[in-house]
Amino acid sequence: MSISAEDIKKLKQEVGIAAAQRVRSGMVVGLGTGSTTAFAIEELGRRIAAGELTDIVGIPTSFQASVLGKKYGIPIRSLDDVDRVDVAIDGADEVDPNKTLIKGGGAAHTREKVVDSLAALFIVVVDESKLVDKLGSTFAVPIEVLPMAVSPVTRAVEKLGGKPDLRMGVKKDGPVITDQGNMVLDVTFDAIADAAELEKTLNNIPGVVENGLFVGVTDLILVGEFKDGKPQIREIS
Repeated sequence: MSISAEDIKKLKQEVGIAAAQRVRSGMVVGLGTGSTTAFAIEELGRRIAAGELTDIVGIPTSFQASVLGKKYGIPIRSLDDVDRVDVAIDGADEVDPNKTLIKGGGAAHTREKVVDSLAALFIVVVDESKLVDKLGSTFAVPIEVLPMAVSPVTRAVEKLGGKPDLRMGVKKDGPVITDQGNMVLDVTFDAIADAAELEKTLNNIPGVVENGLFVGVTDLILVGEFKDGKPQIREIS
């Protein structure tokens, strides 16, 4: 069965709503970035407006998440204002069978990794197209890099066997600039044999701020998929 763009949107919406339903009053919630998480943020706003949720605060992982949170009436705070994150809801670009992720399609992976790693419960929301047998099979590994270090980091990544591309803007001339004012290299590897080791190796290159490999962070994955032509949510824990 071929899945249309409208079907994918419906799956994203169902999964986002399912994740938002797990939030309880009084929680500190990490607000992820991207199209699927946007539906979760909208649903949190609906629940607050309906009186189902009280006394929650949102910790955004990007300008996008902050703007959406405010739009839907979620009180926005920073990590300076809280002593914990109860739950974080975020998307992913790839999910492998070990619950290891590649994130960073929206160039927000640095803040996402901080918030998602702090969360007592990190829920990943994806549609079935994001599930892969091997990491890196459909998506490059994004690396956030200080602008002054793009050339040396490029050379260092090439020595590791990676093929780096400087991410360029869409409807904007020049490179993508992150919320922290840095640039993004999208690095393709022929194979990622050990994601945990690669994550550390990349982050040890001087000038690298953070990379999009999320290892050992995910607690629960909610997958939107079609079964017998109907959208449903599958849990992977």
